[in-house]
Amino acid sequence: MYFWDQHKTITCYYETLTRTVCDQYGLTQMEYDILMFLYNNPQYHTAADIVKVRKSTKSHVSASLKLLEGKGFVEKRQSEDNKKHIEIILLDAAQEIVRAGLNVQKEFVTNMFRGLTEDEMAMCKSVFSKICNNAETCLKKTDEKGG
Repeated sequence: MYFWDQHKTITCYYETLTRTVCDQYGLTQMEYDILMFLYNNPQYHTAADIVKVRKSTKSHVSASLKLLEGKGFVEKRQSEDNKKHIEIILLDAAQEIVRAGLNVQKEFVTNMFRGLTEDEMAMCKSVFSKICNNAETCLKKTDEKGG
C-alpha cells in the first residue's frame, strides 16, 4: 500500500502552500478549501453539495460556512420556490483570497507535474480518475449495505 502512505505527502505539501494564504487572511484550512471549492465548482452551491463532493462532515462545513458568512466572504440565500434550499454565494470580498488561492493552486500543479510529459500527465489523470471512481463505487455499495 505504498501509494496510500505516500498520498499524504501530496496533501501535506498542498496544505503547506495554502497555509500562507490562510494565515494572511485569518482562515482555517476548511474555510479556505470551501472558498476555493465554491469558486472552482460553481455548479455546486449548497452546503449539502460541499459535504457530498468533498466528503467533509456536515458539522465542519456548517461551522466553517457560518464563520465565512460572518467574515463577509459568503452569503446564504434561500430559494424563493423552495424554502429548504439554501444557496451559498461567494461574495466579492472573497475575490482577493480566491486570486491568492488560484496562484497557490497553479504553483502546486506546476510542481506536482514537473518533469512529466503531456502523455504522462494525461495517463496520471486517467488512472487517478479510475481509482477515484472505484472508491466512489465501493462507498456507494457500503452505504447501500448500511455501513
